[in-house]
Amino acid sequence: MSRRAASVLFLAFGLVFQLSCGTEVKVLKEDKLCLYANLMLNFSVFYEVAEKKIETAVFKLPDEVTTEGSECQATTSMLKIHFGKGHSWSVNFTASGKDYQADLVTFSYNLSDSTFFPNSVSNETASVTVKPEITNVGVDTCYSCNSKDLIQIDSLNMTLWNVLIQAFITNGSKSENVTSCAADVPATTVSPTTVPTTTNTTTAAPVTNTTTAAPVTNTTTPAPQPTPTPTPALPTPTTGKYSIKPDENSTACLLVNFGLRIGFKQGEKYQEMNLESNETRVTGWCGVNSSELLLASDSMTFRFSFTNDMKKFRLHALNVTVNTSSGVAFSQVNASLALWEATVGSSYMCNKELNQTITDQLSLFTFDLQVQPFAVKKGLFSTAEECQADVESFLVPIAVGVALLVLILIVLLAYFIGRKRNMATSYESLS
Repeated sequence: MSRRAASVLFLAFGLVFQLSCGTEVKVLKEDKLCLYANLMLNFSVFYEVAEKKIETAVFKLPDEVTTEGSECQATTSMLKIHFGKGHSWSVNFTASGKDYQADLVTFSYNLSDSTFFPNSVSNETASVTVKPEITNVGVDTCYSCNSKDLIQIDSLNMTLWNVLIQAFITNGSKSENVTSCAADVPATTVSPTTVPTTTNTTTAAPVTNTTTAAPVTNTTTPAPQPTPTPTPALPTPTTGKYSIKPDENSTACLLVNFGLRIGFKQGEKYQEMNLESNETRVTGWCGVNSSELLLASDSMTFRFSFTNDMKKFRLHALNVTVNTSSGVAFSQVNASLALWEATVGSSYMCNKELNQTITDQLSLFTFDLQVQPFAVKKGLFSTAEECQADVESFLVPIAVGVALLVLILIVLLAYFIGRKRNMATSYESLS
């Protein structure tokens, strides 16, 4: 295609409008539809504000979008969606034979846009690129995926669902045929089939014209039902000791000790997982009014964000991502927490198991917890402020002991009173 023809192509790209089920995009080439998309897309971005605090921007693909820069070629296509003040989301497609696939997803976001990133200290336009799981889509079919697909990279989460995309449209209209994603295809169970045994034995016999019908018995034996396997109880997670240092020559500025377990609900299935401390990678940073701890294993990633008002510190944000056995990632964020609160200059401690609800789908369990994200001296925990559960567990035996002591005193008092009365009665009898 000549450059002039390409320019005409870009001017001819279609308008975009919003349907109730998502953002619908139509790209035209020479007044004919060449690329179609209808999708729902949410973003969650961590960014820095004043005093090195971390905030979370959560927004969706808005109604007003444009498609400048999109293109349709014979074996390559690109859908590029622009929105807001300098944000864009694009997908590159390639075709080979009877199939096509998505090669790259690129998201660029302008941190100077105060609508999405209020109080951001950066004016840069950041960009991330990731390879999606959209492969082996039949030519002249639409790729369809109603299930949520979480794409996580660096400080960004993208959640994509209710997707219907067709690249390389050749006849000017969207196909009615669909290639579904693996997450939408239900697992099939093949029942065992009993095949009757056939014996090929031939015996020489006189030829007769008498036919005897073999008896037929229609007996069906129900297949035994599988016994459900109970989910084994998880052992108590091992206590991990995590610390952050400003540099190699400094002492720790953030200390966290705990055993960690999460409970999460994905669809109708509830699961629990322990964080294995010996397989966990630790990163983070310390600030005056905010600090952050990142823990990552092969199956889970945690981002703990702490803040303080110069008097009290607390855990104010938690981002959890899980790579589940089903292959569908689970991710939850809560940026308005007020957990593990204690006086700045002290540590927070809770030896008892804590079960704290982070979102409707996520619970956090901690064991032998002690945390100090600010004012750490000589790399050691300061005096601990104990949680209510520990205080109650300490008060219960004291209360029981006091009650037993009172009971003993009552018994002794009753004994001496009774003995005194008996002695008085004896004196009266003698006299």
